[in-house]
Amino acid sequence: MEKIELKPAKVFEMFARINTVPRPSKREEKMISFLREFGEGLGLETKVDETGNVLIRKPASPGMENRPTVILQSHMDMVCEKNNDITFDFDNDAIQTYIDGEWMKAKGTTLGADDGIGCAMEMAILADDSLKHGPLECVFTRDEETGLTGAEGMQPGFMSGQMLINLDSEDEGELFVSCAGGCRTAVTFRFTPEAAPADAFFLQLTIKGLTGGHSGDDIDKKRANANKLLVRYLYDGLKKWGLRLSDIQAGGLHNAIPREASCLVCVPVQYKEQARADWNIFAAEVQEEFCATEKTMEFLMESAEPAATVLPEDVNRRLILALQGVDNGVYAMSQEIALVETSSNLASIKQVEPGVIFVNSSQRSSLLSNRLNMAHTVAAVFELAGAEVEIGEGYPGWAMNPKSEILRIAREQYVKLFQKEPVVRGIHAGLECGLFSEKYPGLDMVSFGPTLRGVHSPDERLLIPTVDMVWRHLLAILENV
Repeated sequence: MEKIELKPAKVFEMFARINTVPRPSKREEKMISFLREFGEGLGLETKVDETGNVLIRKPASPGMENRPTVILQSHMDMVCEKNNDITFDFDNDAIQTYIDGEWMKAKGTTLGADDGIGCAMEMAILADDSLKHGPLECVFTRDEETGLTGAEGMQPGFMSGQMLINLDSEDEGELFVSCAGGCRTAVTFRFTPEAAPADAFFLQLTIKGLTGGHSGDDIDKKRANANKLLVRYLYDGLKKWGLRLSDIQAGGLHNAIPREASCLVCVPVQYKEQARADWNIFAAEVQEEFCATEKTMEFLMESAEPAATVLPEDVNRRLILALQGVDNGVYAMSQEIALVETSSNLASIKQVEPGVIFVNSSQRSSLLSNRLNMAHTVAAVFELAGAEVEIGEGYPGWAMNPKSEILRIAREQYVKLFQKEPVVRGIHAGLECGLFSEKYPGLDMVSFGPTLRGVHSPDERLLIPTVDMVWRHLLAILENV
């Protein structure tokens, strides 16, 4: 197969540089220093706010000084997920990329194209004085992935442009003009572990190899949630044999559909063979249910060394019942457009220390009232189970501006370049545009980007030809503002 050309070369060169810089969410200090040095090295005005957001200003091309200032914005952090069978230190190691056909991927980790490729486009524009554009502000926000805290902490006045192009979308040919707001519901079960029953037989249960994905944008794609699958078996075992949990480590980040879930359980020794048989039946049934979306899922059951303690019988029952009963997935579709309106993701279930199990979930909706209702629905299930529940403040959505000038220009230039209409739509995910719309009322915004798949998972991949399409589109917009 002929090797695909990485173009525009300058953008991919910048992306390669970015991927040598560790940038986990909430630990972006190395990336902040890198961007500051990059901007100052070009002789451009560069500033960092108290939160850690970076802004680099570039003057207009000759003759375009009177054009409106345009803000280009991406987030500098990345989701740090890896396969369990590799050793990788996201605080120190460089992302290892490779080409597979038309796709760029990483070796066993997230690629970081969300949103490193947006940052790379900004850097390429800053470094190229041959381009035509009005005044530019290139903004790189921190910690988008775990709470949008960079955008939330930005003070009004940090940016001064009238129009903003967010480069954090994942489908080339689609222009995003609205997004969902979201919040997290955190649940804590506290208990005193008790001695394991004398007749207990211990089993380690693991479900892995699921597709996963973004808990907002992929929530309607009928992908399995590893946590909910595992709980199905736990519920059945509880009812049949009085199954008891000793430990559980399931799921991961709040904004990712869980790909792996594992737990240590025990059953009375006389039921051990029945537990094995039911596990095999359960696995076959689930594989049939998700035959189209989950082709690589694995179900592992292994005999385990006895643990000293298990959850008390009452806590064990209340926890499993609540996890079985709690909503997960699409809750409501929009009544106006073909888009998910409200959803919830059961993100993680983890025993963080003996006697403490923490459950994290996230709720999203384009309507604030339904986001609150979804969070309250989740909270009510766990409150009935006797857990401590805390609903976070969350972040706002972004409403469509029907008179958007930047959307008009983006649409016109797309048609001129590619002789087809772009899709104008909303996204069931949080974009920083929601927070910007609160802090900068009247800011005219649009969001787009190259095609990404498998984001927030080690399957993340970037469709290489779409990078050049987005690059050409972006330059055409800047030239015609």
